[in-house]
Amino acid sequence: MSVLTRRADFLAANRGLRIARPGFVLLVNPNQNDSMRFGITVTKKIGNAVIRNRMKRRFRALLRELLPAAGLPAHDHVMIGREGGVERDFARLREELTAALTRAAEGKGDPPRRKPGPRK
Repeated sequence: MSVLTRRADFLAANRGLRIARPGFVLLVNPNQNDSMRFGITVTKKIGNAVIRNRMKRRFRALLRELLPAAGLPAHDHVMIGREGGVERDFARLREELTAALTRAAEGKGDPPRRKPGPRK
């Protein structure tokens, strides 16, 4: 299991399945490497550097614990932090990630987001 570092890989993951949960959004997309990879993104909207780093550490621990057993082989997994995710109970985050990985394995993502533009 390796870590995503290139921006192009994160953008490619955005074209895959999207599963939203209260603490995070999980993106899952097949890759060409035949290896399971993961990445974490937490924007500045979430909080200062201390809060963002705490959230990334928690996500990293969750992914390293759950991906080997529940992750999809030959897929990229990207977790995007959401507001309030850092305050959520770790056990609850684990349950939500397990449920999200199960939905991804079944191919059930959330409906596509509406394209930005003028409303009618």
